[in-house]
Amino acid sequence: MNDTKAKAYAARFGKVLDYIETHLDEVLSVEQLSRIANFSKYHFHRQFAEHTGVSVFRYIQLLRLRQATYRLAFDHGARIIDIALEAGFENPESFSRAFRNTFEQSPSEFRRHPKWDSWHARYRFRTPERKHIMEVEIVDFETTRIAVQEHRGPVELLNDTVGQFIIWRKASGLSPVRTSRTFGIAYDNPDTTEPEKFRFDICGEVTDEVPANPQGVVAKIIPGGRCARVRHRGTHTRLGESAIYPLYRDWLPGSGEELRDFPLYFHYLNLLPETPEHELVTDVYLPLK
Repeated sequence: MNDTKAKAYAARFGKVLDYIETHLDEVLSVEQLSRIANFSKYHFHRQFAEHTGVSVFRYIQLLRLRQATYRLAFDHGARIIDIALEAGFENPESFSRAFRNTFEQSPSEFRRHPKWDSWHARYRFRTPERKHIMEVEIVDFETTRIAVQEHRGPVELLNDTVGQFIIWRKASGLSPVRTSRTFGIAYDNPDTTEPEKFRFDICGEVTDEVPANPQGVVAKIIPGGRCARVRHRGTHTRLGESAIYPLYRDWLPGSGEELRDFPLYFHYLNLLPETPEHELVTDVYLPLK
């Protein structure tokens, strides 16, 4: 298959994956999905498995379970029975069975002590490379005071650090999520950094001092200055392919711009688990001189 045909083939699968992500709360059939990709329904099962590494029904189930894990870990007020029904299961028993078979923990065990490292292993799909059209803006970002939960170590454990920051945010009241911006500062590329050396800051905007606290949250600033900004819509798992790599690889070399001595960072305009993954909106900032 030549390069042009391969890209067209991948684009057709991309349409299917996008459709699944945006219709997870609906009944999804092979016949329906094969029509979206313009593939024969008789061969679609094998084509999908060959392209992603899992069957179409397993892929759908894994995405529904992923949304459920966010609710379990970050929304302790949500009842497990409600999470099960929202994930498309008929009852808590079938949900618990599928959950344990996938993550080797019951939903309640995951809520208490999520094993994020093994969780990550379930979501390593082969996905088609997609062509992304970026709209890059040059903006001036104002210096912003932030409270920071520093993550140091494997990216697979980043959600544990997120959980600690949520606890601090609720306990302190200093960076209320509904009125304060939420940021992430990416010091390292997880694809090229040794796991133990990976650094990422989870941040909430603040106006007051950050006193000593059990979670170890500290005060920092995001310095003001010029930035290239790109808006990403959808799951955070695709930030690299749709925004970060294209910024560095495609936009920057021809822009005439030079990078400032501060890491790339994200502004999360909405957050999991309140927002479905396909509705997430994230602004990516690349600091410029």
